[in-house]
Amino acid sequence: MMDPVTQFAHERESIRQAFAANNAGEQLTRAWMNFAQAGKYSYQFDWMGRPIIQYPQDIVAMQELIWSVKPDLIVETGIAHGGSLIFSASMLALLDMAEAIEAGEQTLNLRDFRRKVIGIDIDIRAHNRAAIEAHPMSSRIEMIQGSSIAPETVAEVKARAEGSQRILVCLDSNHTHEHVLAELEAYAPLTTVGSYCVVFDTMVEDMPADLFPDRPWGPGDNPKTAVRQYLQSHPEFEIDKGLDHKLQISVAPDGFLKRLR
Repeated sequence: MMDPVTQFAHERESIRQAFAANNAGEQLTRAWMNFAQAGKYSYQFDWMGRPIIQYPQDIVAMQELIWSVKPDLIVETGIAHGGSLIFSASMLALLDMAEAIEAGEQTLNLRDFRRKVIGIDIDIRAHNRAAIEAHPMSSRIEMIQGSSIAPETVAEVKARAEGSQRILVCLDSNHTHEHVLAELEAYAPLTTVGSYCVVFDTMVEDMPADLFPDRPWGPGDNPKTAVRQYLQSHPEFEIDKGLDHKLQISVAPDGFLKRLR
């Protein structure tokens, strides 16, 4: 007889496969996503007091990835209000705490914790920077102001990443094809084997153009088209379709790129 843990894992996988095979579900998801995007659904949520501007499903997915990968560095492009930085920093804090507890340490010395998140944005607004720096998670956060694809910015990130053993990358700034492809070329190589480079807002490719009237991106020119081009010459990455099938609702379909080698 199958043990309960294995049985539950098998049940989960069968559910995931059923979702993957359900075209009706995909159509419902797309219709709902169009509705949600038009209403700025993602603007409604905070993480530890800061607007995160993400869907709850993607927040949960990132939690699973971070717990699985256990990175000592997360690199993020796009800061906005800082909620994603705070989320990443808090997850890294939980990893450090869990490891300290497992090691039987009686006290936790914050100065000994090595995990951190680097955030890059072309315009870190003063009120957002002040709020991030005043947050309890700020000791784990480093911010760099500048274009994420400028050579000097890329060089600084790479210098700060030296010595990190496990790196996870999140790309969520300018969503044009050209910009995201340049970010992939610059930062995806930092991703360690078994970790992920997550490209957000690939959903743009599958949405009506009139949902982005004031943006330079849209169908045919967006993160998903950049991912497709990048993967043509980078077989070391593959799309984690299992996550897509499990999530159903996500701003990053085909955007969870796992590094295999």
